[in-house]
Amino acid sequence: MTSRVRSRASDLRGAVRLATDATSGLTDLVEAMHERIARTVRRSAPTVAGRTGGISGIVYKTIRGATHVVGGSIDSLLALLAPALPADDHSVEREAVVAALNGVLGDYLAATANPLATRMALRRDGRPLDLDTAALSARLPTAGRRLLVLVHGLCMSDVQWLRRGHDHGVALARDLGYTPVYLHYNSGLHISINGRELASLLERLIGQWPAPLERFVLLGHSMGGLLARSALHHAAHAGHRWPSRLDDLVFLATPHAGAPLERAGNWIDILLGATPYAAPLARLGKLRSAGITDLRDGSLVDEDWVGRDRFAPGEAPSRVLPLPHGVRCYAIAASLGRESGNLKERLLGDGLVPLASALGRHSDPGRSLRIAEDRQWIGYGMNHLDLLDNAGVHARLHQWLGGPGRTRRAQRPSSP
Repeated sequence: MTSRVRSRASDLRGAVRLATDATSGLTDLVEAMHERIARTVRRSAPTVAGRTGGISGIVYKTIRGATHVVGGSIDSLLALLAPALPADDHSVEREAVVAALNGVLGDYLAATANPLATRMALRRDGRPLDLDTAALSARLPTAGRRLLVLVHGLCMSDVQWLRRGHDHGVALARDLGYTPVYLHYNSGLHISINGRELASLLERLIGQWPAPLERFVLLGHSMGGLLARSALHHAAHAGHRWPSRLDDLVFLATPHAGAPLERAGNWIDILLGATPYAAPLARLGKLRSAGITDLRDGSLVDEDWVGRDRFAPGEAPSRVLPLPHGVRCYAIAASLGRESGNLKERLLGDGLVPLASALGRHSDPGRSLRIAEDRQWIGYGMNHLDLLDNAGVHARLHQWLGGPGRTRRAQRPSSP
């Protein structure tokens, strides 16, 4: 028996599967992730070799021993892991582990109807909202005329908008009277699949909102911004009414022109390595969910991937979806550099998304989003995740979203 079982991944018909001998290694990394989350919450020193203690440690030890005996696949591991992550556990720890697993394996989890697959829902305080007027009034008694929908990024969950004591949704509710609602979704699925479902949810939400709307804002972090754009595309094709009520669309570090680091095979390693609760998943190396490969070029529609080998090198999407007409669009980017124009900034941006991509710029003018200069902002000396709790970001959101909603029109044309 080898002293270390290495995690490997293979792609079969576009669905991610792990080799049989990866099971024990995957158990190791999931346990290490669990320990990382627990350490972050309790702010204590790490345990030996990333091992968890207490009940969690016993669970992982059992899984590891079982897989050495049966040599199972990822399915057998996930079947053993599921009881350790019960659906009625709403802890930040459980949410973070499941969100990371969905980001990396979400398409596989959904295709196999695994109970760990995240189902899309609009939530508040980590619990789903029933989208009818009476239920919304009961759950959100202070629901007002200003609605803010927040869409998280890859490997994250809605509860992770709270970072180091700050949540942009809560802050904007306190300062500007917004009612925040958070999207919870499987970030390992294709962006276009999630976009179609989000469009339908927003149609129901706006139709059942218990107060007259004065201002409606979508705020997306990273992949979340691409998901919002995809939802607008699907809404236009479905004849939905909610886009005509949308006032503002705000992007935080959204890779509109794609993320070169994914093309180089390093996206998942860097993203998960930069996220305390998910860092151990970086050991999975080349594992790529459909959501991750969509980030390569910022793919938003079905034709970007249907009938194609998503791992094969290819051209960027032929279609560039324009920003919605009549909606104020804003872009916030981050730079690891502390001075504009240095090499680190130009090459890396925030460590994941280049500045140009986050600001909707492209070397081909026909692919640029043309976001107005006064609706762009760059935060220096911060990384991709720092945008979630940075005071400068909040100040900019406060400035942009503090005024009245736009003048309503009977109908807004949408580009298909």
